[in-house]
Amino acid sequence: MIEIELALALLLLANLVAALVFVARGATAADWMLAALLFGTTGVGLLALLSRAMQAPALVDVALTLALLAAITGIAFAKAWDGKTHDE
Repeated sequence: MIEIELALALLLLANLVAALVFVARGATAADWMLAALLFGTTGVGLLALLSRAMQAPALVDVALTLALLAAITGIAFAKAWDGKTHDE
């Protein structure tokens, strides 16, 4: 079972690398924010899988903290972006 969890964690890590390449190529601020939210949710999944595979329950706390920070970041971006157009 551990092999499956580690394989899934590797797949999620590859997803993060692909998103990092997308962000490095340059995009709009909204694209960067969506990538940051992707990092947050994928990081939560990755940490949850590693927590189970390594039998380290403390990683679940880290994953929950990351999820909370990602949600707060998304809300802050939405409030800052509210009412702005692409021309501004």
